[in-house]
Amino acid sequence: MKNHSAITTFILLGLTDDPHLQVFLLVFLFLTYIFTVAGNLIIILLTLVDSHLKTPMYFFLRNFSMIEIMFTTAYVPRFLYSMTTGDKLVTYTACVSQLFFLIFIGATDFFLLTAMSYDRYVAICKPLQYTSIMNERVCTILVLCCWLIGLIVILPLLSLGVQLDFCSSNLIDHFGCDASPLLKIACSDTQSIEQLLLIMAVMTLIVTLVCVIVSYMYILKTILRLPSAQQRKKAFSTCSAHMIVVFITYGGCIFIYIKPAKEEVALNKAMALLNTSFVPLMNLFIYTLRNKQVKQAFVDSVKKMAYFQRTR
Repeated sequence: MKNHSAITTFILLGLTDDPHLQVFLLVFLFLTYIFTVAGNLIIILLTLVDSHLKTPMYFFLRNFSMIEIMFTTAYVPRFLYSMTTGDKLVTYTACVSQLFFLIFIGATDFFLLTAMSYDRYVAICKPLQYTSIMNERVCTILVLCCWLIGLIVILPLLSLGVQLDFCSSNLIDHFGCDASPLLKIACSDTQSIEQLLLIMAVMTLIVTLVCVIVSYMYILKTILRLPSAQQRKKAFSTCSAHMIVVFITYGGCIFIYIKPAKEEVALNKAMALLNTSFVPLMNLFIYTLRNKQVKQAFVDSVKKMAYFQRTR
């Protein structure tokens, strides 16, 4: 953070000045945030305590739930506070911190989805070797690598971003500190950081998406060779939830960060809102409602809690 930067606080303009729409957004964001955090915490607890969920697939799902909680927490609570109190001021340090966690956790999310696709590839294409290939050590290393690569992605951007000066305007046309609206109000030359941001976004999205697509090409090829329709249906069901989440996650981010639509500010803000609030909730329901083991583990846990309450 450069000491000669004249601006130390920013004003977040938010999404709308319509009071009726603000009430709707407040209720919508509050409910989606509570359900997202509560639901993902339940998944984390279930995968920790239920013996049937002690598999690599649910190890990755537990880490994915942790990322979803952190990602939505990086944005939504601050926006809820702003709408509730009317305080739209955010300090430079808080803004940079929010942007750091947004990109860091977002990049980690993509690499974790790639690791999850590899897990599904081994499970479907090499079932007899699955337990030996996807052992606890390998799964831990894969997750740690996802976090490490996410950190590597953000560090060059952060090193250039903290050198920017903000001296003329402190109005951020967004509900949070995102890269694009911040670059628009910077007094410094932003060409190098804009190019780096685009390169890192494209590399992260394209490289991970190619890995996911290749994994599912092999998965599809293996599934189509299965002799019975029942086997094919079961194999498809184990991958369908992950495929849907991949499609939703990549689609939203490609729309915002790769599509050249600087003039569509309102649309990009709406997409960012959905990505940070509704999409994590939708991902939660996709993984739980389509997963019989998770639902059964939840029912069993509720029954155990009810039993302990009756016997006390």
